[in-house]
Amino acid sequence: MVALPWLESVGLAAANPTVAKRMVHYYVPIGVVRRGFFPGEADHVIPKGNLGNFFKSLGKQDPIFGVKPLEQLTPTLEPLEPFKQKINLITGMDRTFQQGTDVHAQCASCYLSSAKPYTIKGSAWPIDRTLDHLVADHVGRETPFSTLEFSCNSHRDNKESIHFDNISWFGTGHLAPSIRDPRKMYNRLFGTGQATQAKDVTDLVLEDARELKRDLSYTDGQKFAEYFDALRSIETQMKRLQQMKTELAMVDFPEPPGTYLPRGEYIRLMGDLMVVALQSGLTNVATFMIGPERWDTPFMFDSLFDKPRSHHQMSHNQTKFIDDLLRVDRFHMEQYVYILNRMDSIQEADGSSLLDNSLVTYGSGLGDGATHQYNDLPIVMAGGGDRVKSGQHINMPEGTPLANLWLTQAQLMGLEVDSFADSQAVVESLTV
Repeated sequence: MVALPWLESVGLAAANPTVAKRMVHYYVPIGVVRRGFFPGEADHVIPKGNLGNFFKSLGKQDPIFGVKPLEQLTPTLEPLEPFKQKINLITGMDRTFQQGTDVHAQCASCYLSSAKPYTIKGSAWPIDRTLDHLVADHVGRETPFSTLEFSCNSHRDNKESIHFDNISWFGTGHLAPSIRDPRKMYNRLFGTGQATQAKDVTDLVLEDARELKRDLSYTDGQKFAEYFDALRSIETQMKRLQQMKTELAMVDFPEPPGTYLPRGEYIRLMGDLMVVALQSGLTNVATFMIGPERWDTPFMFDSLFDKPRSHHQMSHNQTKFIDDLLRVDRFHMEQYVYILNRMDSIQEADGSSLLDNSLVTYGSGLGDGATHQYNDLPIVMAGGGDRVKSGQHINMPEGTPLANLWLTQAQLMGLEVDSFADSQAVVESLTV
């Protein structure tokens, strides 16, 4: 069944059911408070400097590479206790900052790209096709949406550029824009009544695009190909949505209200929409941005504070707001755990859970919100079932690129690739 979880009583299971592999990236802005997240740093002072090495700033050596069982969890990680045997804490992974753009914007927009600095020509941003789209090229061929992009940014002021609020890119300069409004996402997923009209418009645009492509030079044709592919993906989505119209009508998910929702409810509602999309076969790949980078427009963290607070502004005064920042970090982790719970409760055709068949990664593009460091990023990877060794704290050697993890995930998702961006090797401690 496409739009419902597998039901044993219906008797539709095949002798050897094939279950799709999924991938989710849950992105947290502004980094984390290190002393609350990283084991062994509870008594560390706030490091000084910008984009510096944390351990060197303390006058200490970076811990050597090692793998050990994930035992006692730090305060920020404590909500993960029920999933301790289904997750890996991965520390010591770095990205390299390319001078010329904003620190916050680059840490978000380049997080899933990890392109080598100064290798992308014609752009100030080291952005290439992001991991989610490369994986979707392999596992999203039959789903209506090759990828889905969620953002839990409820603001409408757009005071920052697109690079602060999006982590998914078709390629250099070609954004895969995230959707912030739960109702818009609901209508995109289940509003099949608009599919025919959208298809008519798309057909006309595609026909014009084909005519134009015939007249282009080879170089311009290469530039146009990426854009043309994006148009063609819309056409494919419309056809697949039409084919799934009957099944989608069976999804029991009420349309979200248009009124204000407390922050936790809003994030969980977006999480529910994402889980339903994965469960029903609408997509196998999703990105979930918990909030935008740097925006000083304050959020009302309803369950945490009495008045709206700016996560970014607090992060630059950790000494004063340390307790409040720790509460925000834990709140974000609790929403991640909510999604894990939802996915782990959904049984698939082979008896495994949706979480077992998914790689669900919590991460941030900053290792510390106060210093903007790009090294030693906070990463948790959940799920993977019997494809992944779990229940570990993996501390990588200093200088290990984050792209090593992205390469590992690409291979776990079935891609036959030997490298990704600035990767050097796979994370062998993760693979069975």
